[in-house]
Amino acid sequence: MPPQRYPDSMKAGTDINTGVQTLERGLRVIDAVADGATDLGAIGQRTGLNRSTAQRLTAALVRERFLRQDPDGYRLGPRLIQLGFQAREQISLVSAAREELERLAQEVLDTVHLVQPEGDEVLYLDKISGRRGYELRSRIGARMPMALTGVGKALMLDMDEDAWRRLFDLGRAAPAAGGAPLPWDAWRDAMRTARQSGVTFDLAENELAVRCVAAPVRDARGQIVAAISVAAAEPWMDRDRMVALGPRLRQAAAAISSRIGWKDPA
Repeated sequence: MPPQRYPDSMKAGTDINTGVQTLERGLRVIDAVADGATDLGAIGQRTGLNRSTAQRLTAALVRERFLRQDPDGYRLGPRLIQLGFQAREQISLVSAAREELERLAQEVLDTVHLVQPEGDEVLYLDKISGRRGYELRSRIGARMPMALTGVGKALMLDMDEDAWRRLFDLGRAAPAAGGAPLPWDAWRDAMRTARQSGVTFDLAENELAVRCVAAPVRDARGQIVAAISVAAAEPWMDRDRMVALGPRLRQAAAAISSRIGWKDPA
């Protein structure tokens, strides 16, 4: 019986599927090494690949400098470092966050902010105004004392308490902004709670009768590089609603963090 012949289109489809499968496996190997797998056994265990396939893929990735091999095992290679820097240059924080901020603003109907640290202050990078007819005094490009704002507190969550106290004192010494700052003991205790929950509150400390809920944004190193918030006048932001918004703020912040390289350790 003569060998069965297949149309060229079927052969091309098979080649594409094989190539996609190889690419997916190679990416799984890179992820495994990024997560700490340093030898073929560990790579195979994390990826589900047999030893010969894992060895073939790691060898190819080493040749292309996506991985490197040293006496301690496999590590991420210089090609990935180069691509990582290029990716960071191509994605600004504002553009990475904008879609999620718009989605959040549409859900909550209140003002949404994105900030980053600027010395001892927060710098407002983006703002989507609320739909309730109440305009907050915040604006893009403005700076405010870090310790008096919900977003500033979110930027401070990983700091030690000595840094908290220094920034708190600077905020209290700043020109009055119309808010009602908390005393130190109450402020510190609230920050200790926020460190556990991952969400910070501004109880009209920065702007009279305005409250906000905020959460930190982390980069690929896990460091806090920005924060987002939902802010509204007190009639639309009682304590129960602030607590209820917390999980949504964490979810939005995590989505933005993921876009700039952060990976949830859980």
